[in-house]
This record gives sequence, structure tokens and C-alpha cells, in this order.
Amino acid sequence: MTVMTTDVVFRPKKIRLVAAPVAAAVAIFFTVLSFGLHGQAGFENAGQVGSGSFQRGDQAAMIGLGILIGLGILTFCRPRVRADEQGVHVRNVVGGYDLPWTVVRAVRFDRNSAWAHLELLDDEQVSIHALQAVDKDYAVDGVRKLRALHSASQEA
Repeated sequence: MTVMTTDVVFRPKKIRLVAAPVAAAVAIFFTVLSFGLHGQAGFENAGQVGSGSFQRGDQAAMIGLGILIGLGILTFCRPRVRADEQGVHVRNVVGGYDLPWTVVRAVRFDRNSAWAHLELLDDEQVSIHALQAVDKDYAVDGVRKLRALHSASQEA
């Protein structure tokens, strides 16, 4: 008995090339900016003009803020779609879906659409952020493979 594995996994490509350097640049920018925060702040503190000053805690907070913003940018690298004979597992920037092929009516990638969609039997649509229009041939190849898996599951 031969078990055929036809698992496919797709992740967005161009957003990953952009997001990682931008996230690093933001973290570095906030770190450098934090070193410029020292001395008198030039604002009123406790009713005394000119008494406010930046402390090490303010610098650490600025670095932490840069890291948090950088991690927020990296969440755009999170989307992934994985499919096999049984179903499709979609993980988007926020949330995800684990759907059997029996509830999927079609795999669509409409013109002028930013990413592919799964059209479900109950007329709902599930976005697939892992297959983005900016990835061009990679995204088209992904949609074709998902359609092939969907068709194979319908015939079985």
C-alpha cells in the first residue's frame, strides 16, 4: 500500500523580504533615539518649569517601544496556508482556519484582489493572506495546487 503525501505549504514571499529589514530598522531607530534622550526634558513636572528630565527608564522604554513595534511589523510574516488531501489550514495575520475540503466550494483569486480566497458552501469567504498578488507566479502556482487538491478531494 502506497501512501501519497501531497502536502503543500505556502508563505508570502515579498512581504517577508520587506518586513524583516523594516522591523530591524524601526528597532534600531528607536534605540538610537533613546540615547538622545538625556538631560532636561523642557517640560513642566510637578508644577516646576524645567524640572523634568529624561531618565534611564525613559531610554529603556523607548528601546522597548521600538522592539514592540518591530515585532508588530513581523506579524505580517505570519500568514501560511497548508493543504493536504483532507483539508486546508489557513493562518492569517490575525486568526486562522482549519477547514476540510468538503466545506470549500472553490479556491478563488479574482482580478484586482490582494490575495486568494476560499469560497465556502455557506457563501462565506476566507482570505488566504499567504497567497498575495504581489508574489505573482508564486501565488498563481499556490492557487493552482490548492485547486488541484480541492478537485482531487471532490472526486474521491
